[in-house]
Amino acid sequence: MRRSRKPISEINVVPYIDVMLVLLVIFMVTAPLISPGQIELPSVGSKLTIPIQPLEVTLRDDMTLWMRDQATNVPAARVTRDELVGRILAKQAKQEQPVVLAAGKNARYEDVLAVLDLLQRNGVKKVGLLARPPAT
Repeated sequence: MRRSRKPISEINVVPYIDVMLVLLVIFMVTAPLISPGQIELPSVGSKLTIPIQPLEVTLRDDMTLWMRDQATNVPAARVTRDELVGRILAKQAKQEQPVVLAAGKNARYEDVLAVLDLLQRNGVKKVGLLARPPAT
């Protein structure tokens, strides 16, 4: 006579406990050997750089270019395209001063791109567009 085997419905956890204890011993032995990483925190007296005010180039609706240095608070002066590039390059030779381009409401997109292209072709660095929030 043959006996039918009954399936075992219990889980044998003894091997899992053995593995867990071996891992625990490994971690307890290796933990003191690991040196903690060094974090260099900034000191209180560290030098902070003050952001440089940008040069503002304005393309008005009548296609004239005006340039104003926001760092010196000198009023905007009308410039030609050649003067614009020369003045900006002279300012950027002293320090890396950013340039922002603003345009009137009725200025054409192609004209704004032409000024941006002119500045980039002549090696002017840090050129961006100036956006003003709408008045409420």
